[in-house]
Amino acid sequence: MGVEARANLDGGGPVPHSAEDRAIEEAIRRGDHRLALSLCARHHGTAVGRLCMALVGSNAEADDLVQETLLDAHAAFAEWRADGSMRAWLFGIARKKCARLLEKTARRTARLRLVHDAERDGSAEDLMQLRQRAESARTALSGIKPSEREAVVLRYASELSFREVGIACGIDEAAARKRVSRALARLREVVKE
Repeated sequence: MGVEARANLDGGGPVPHSAEDRAIEEAIRRGDHRLALSLCARHHGTAVGRLCMALVGSNAEADDLVQETLLDAHAAFAEWRADGSMRAWLFGIARKKCARLLEKTARRTARLRLVHDAERDGSAEDLMQLRQRAESARTALSGIKPSEREAVVLRYASELSFREVGIACGIDEAAARKRVSRALARLREVVKE
């Protein structure tokens, strides 16, 4: 995404839609929800999966949540208003699915998996340092409120604009900025300790 588009997203202007999102919107308008679902899975499924993985910490659960998110999106296509980007809308659905799963399984903290052992090559010392950093990040994230943790993950791990974070969290852009700012301040305090 170009600097101008990112500035436009953060500045509160209309969310520019990608060619992929325009194709999805057109399929929804035509009533071809099966095609829209296929396009959502193709263009946004991986990003939704990364978000779910970041929030719940389990590949198997993340895969299930992606499927549930896409099924819920399919069921809601008829009511979709195109207020924001398709990606932010899908992330909003996924975030709620993740929150319900975390509540249902009584997990109080999200686990952010920063190190993928299979993807890393290097010395054992490097791998150990990466694991320690990942554990430190998980510990720091567990020290902040779940709503703030979600906002930080959406903003930085999923690279959403503040406006898109707001859409995904069901709040306005200003509240999303405040939530991320508070989370970063709390993370700094936790890291100092």
